[in-house]
Amino acid sequence: MNEILAQVLTMGTLAVILAKTAPILLAAIGGGFTQVGGILNIGLDGMMLTGAFLGVAVGAVTHPLVGVIAALGSAVLLALVYALAHLVFKADNVVVGIGINLLAAGFTVLLLTVLYGNAGATPGDVKSNLPPIDLGFVGQIPILGALLNSQTALVWLALIFVPVYWFVLYRTRYGVHLRAVGEDEPAAVAAGIPVTRVKFIAVLVSGGLCGLAGAQLAMASVGSFTAGMTSGRGFIAVAAIIFARGRPVPTLIACLVFGTADAVADRLALGGVNSSLALLTPYVITIVALTVAGVRMRIAVRTRTRKGLQQAAAWGVRR
Repeated sequence: MNEILAQVLTMGTLAVILAKTAPILLAAIGGGFTQVGGILNIGLDGMMLTGAFLGVAVGAVTHPLVGVIAALGSAVLLALVYALAHLVFKADNVVVGIGINLLAAGFTVLLLTVLYGNAGATPGDVKSNLPPIDLGFVGQIPILGALLNSQTALVWLALIFVPVYWFVLYRTRYGVHLRAVGEDEPAAVAAGIPVTRVKFIAVLVSGGLCGLAGAQLAMASVGSFTAGMTSGRGFIAVAAIIFARGRPVPTLIACLVFGTADAVADRLALGGVNSSLALLTPYVITIVALTVAGVRMRIAVRTRTRKGLQQAAAWGVRR
């Protein structure tokens, strides 16, 4: 038992937590834009998976930075398909999201087979790793140095996007329009807000951030792609969004919880704990988080209903 704890409670675990949190956080912020605008984007996992494959495939024959750009662009294209299907052709957003996930899973396996002759993973000589950033003397600071040193640029970008997300939502015209559309779409239409355009932009932004999330997932350490390597992280991001209700700081906290669970699961596996049992940890926390979020939503709905009935009764008495 002491050996297992020693494996988990190390300075190296802090760095792993941040690296594991980054892809979930990027996807959650992207999904947060659509959630605030009234769209629950179930297709985050498929967009991440596409970004992960293109990041490695393109980065291996060019440069890791080009791979990241390819990951971003491919996920935006997939998000464009989502936006057209849901916003233009009025397909159900949940059905479209499931379709996007299935399309990405099948398409990446097809490309693996066609390009590399292996449906499971890219060959060993197809590698593309994002370079870690050395912070110099800052990396020698206790705890903080272990947490922040030798992380990729995408980890830093994920952290920077939290205040950027807050600023866009609460300090820009677009953020006001997005929140208005999500809170009361008919009122937003009556106020002259271009609802379709606002939602379209949110979906494309979610795609771009999911592409970066996929690049971080595939290129941060292993530098290769494995079929289905997101392992449901897109759905974990959706759970974080629902739990945080699209708010920036609670979204960061929720993603840190999931990232910690993922990192601890890896460390437990290294410490000799049954790997299947250890890998269940993030998903158990996801179920708990969704349950808590569901209870909170029901309480909020009941409270609003009760207040509405009370106001209606008071209005009837006054008349």
